[in-house]
Amino acid sequence: MRGWDDLYPLPVPPSWVPGAAVGILSLHFVQKLLFPYFWADLRYLLKVLTYGARMEMYRLQGRVVTVLDKFVKLAEKQPHKPFLIYEGTVHTYRDVDRRSNRIAQVFLQHEALKKGDTVALLMGNEPDFIHVWFGLAKLGCVVAFLNFNVRFRSLLHCVSSCEPKILVVGADLLGTLEEILPKLQKDVSVWIMAKDSTFPNVHTLLDKIEAASEDPVPVNQCSANSLKSAVLYIFTSGTTGLPKAAVISHLQILKGAAGLWAFGATSEDIIYITLPLYHSAASLLGIGGCIQLGATCVLKKKFSASQFWNDCRRYNVTVIQYIGELCRYLCNQPVKEGEKNHKVRLAVGNGVRHDVWREFLDRFGAVKICEFYGATEGNICFMNHTGKIGSVGRTNFFYKLFFPFDLIKYDFQKDEPIRNKHGWCEKVKKGEAGLLISKVNAKNPFFGYAGNKRHTEKKLLCEVFKKGDLYFNTGDLMVQDHDNFLYFWDRIGDTFRWKGENVATTEVSDVIAMLDFIQEANVYGVSVPDHEGKAGMASLILKHNASLDLEQMYKHVVTYLPSYACPLFLRVQEKMEMTGTFKQQKFQLVDEGFNPFTITDPLYFLDNSKKAYVLLTKELHEMILSGKMKL
Repeated sequence: MRGWDDLYPLPVPPSWVPGAAVGILSLHFVQKLLFPYFWADLRYLLKVLTYGARMEMYRLQGRVVTVLDKFVKLAEKQPHKPFLIYEGTVHTYRDVDRRSNRIAQVFLQHEALKKGDTVALLMGNEPDFIHVWFGLAKLGCVVAFLNFNVRFRSLLHCVSSCEPKILVVGADLLGTLEEILPKLQKDVSVWIMAKDSTFPNVHTLLDKIEAASEDPVPVNQCSANSLKSAVLYIFTSGTTGLPKAAVISHLQILKGAAGLWAFGATSEDIIYITLPLYHSAASLLGIGGCIQLGATCVLKKKFSASQFWNDCRRYNVTVIQYIGELCRYLCNQPVKEGEKNHKVRLAVGNGVRHDVWREFLDRFGAVKICEFYGATEGNICFMNHTGKIGSVGRTNFFYKLFFPFDLIKYDFQKDEPIRNKHGWCEKVKKGEAGLLISKVNAKNPFFGYAGNKRHTEKKLLCEVFKKGDLYFNTGDLMVQDHDNFLYFWDRIGDTFRWKGENVATTEVSDVIAMLDFIQEANVYGVSVPDHEGKAGMASLILKHNASLDLEQMYKHVVTYLPSYACPLFLRVQEKMEMTGTFKQQKFQLVDEGFNPFTITDPLYFLDNSKKAYVLLTKELHEMILSGKMKL
């Protein structure tokens, strides 16, 4: 009797199949061993190329599709979907579209604004910031976002540098307006978000919005002729001097708006924005990203560490935005039960230290940290799509083909790139810190700064590797490891970062030098354990026979400087050390820090609880290092 195998013989695979299977498995193991990030890199690169191809298709069709165009389409497609949630109030896509139409109608009738005019916006985080922004954009205006922390001279400089026809001020910033109004250019028309005004020659907006039509303005008012035309001015302190108005084009907004999508966010996500809207992170990546997805945004007036997770639970937040300081503030909160009880799956931002990164994940659960790097005015961006702790992003051969960049050797004493005997810059080796520069070309343009050609030219490096080449100088030092991950190392020039903001040392020095007992001030940043960035410190030379008036010093800096720019530490010296090129010597001062155990000069600390500068004793120094003294 024949067996089952005789009746139904099993098919015998061809002789090459086992060999092929072994080969495929071998290739898989080789790929895992030698190219562990191949598939992650490929997925990310395909996303970048897909987005770029879509934009190129629009260009070939002669269509210029902006983020505002996408928002208007969404208001038609999903009118009742929540776009903004603010202090419990829901603003749908239709609501925001219609209110921004009203604002556009007001300015069209009362100010005769025309396409290309500039309007400066001084407002905090609130829905009307977005309504005014969108309303002015519908008129084809360039909107300048002003940092509401900036005061007096710096704020007047910001307003004048962007040459606005109109300044719009939020109701909670009328005190700031009162400070600058007497010295504001007379040709700037001022509007406030109120129904009545006590200021002479200042117009009110709220009453006129209520009476305005909701009808859209003529399409020809806002239609963009080119993706490279300016649409925003966002201020950055850069590496020197007073804030500069970075020119933001439609192209840059589109690129910024794609960030959340590139990290895996979808239209079903609810995004929590606590960062100030005058920053590109909140406005372009946050609001723009929300529009790109067709998602919902929860907007917070001001970040609150104690309310953060309660808000996330209340609004079912799934995506949060951060800067490094924000994550540290959350980790410093008292431990509570149920801290992992939330729906947040993505955290998108930059500047988080690797130790805080680990603590954040351990404490708050499986949140994917999506770290990225990008300057407001820059033409290069890195995204850490693999989740490698501490890295700001990753590169490879293909990425550099589309976004060419290099890390070059830098002379810290001369404060300039190192050039060899032939006059060319030299690239650093992997593992070494180098200045990040990115090639400027038609696909990756640099749009510069408004009203200052000299500042624009200073950010460009010419004849870097060959005759005729042109690179954008980011001002940032980076390290690329042997696995092609990139890490932020430091900033060059007269600047440092504190509380998530860039601080220009020359601006702080100029403010301190206004005091009649100060001969010279040298401002720099010093490291403080367990704090991101660097705290401000000022080395002071007093005028002959003058004494240090700490009370006047405190009143002066808090009046004329943003809180994050006020020096936390003061050091009084007999003479100012200079470099060989007659610049103030900072390196030794930075190394010495604020340690009263090793520094014999008088040291003082800005004690916010006492609202005064106090003597920095050894005991107080220990309290700062241990974290008992809040900075």
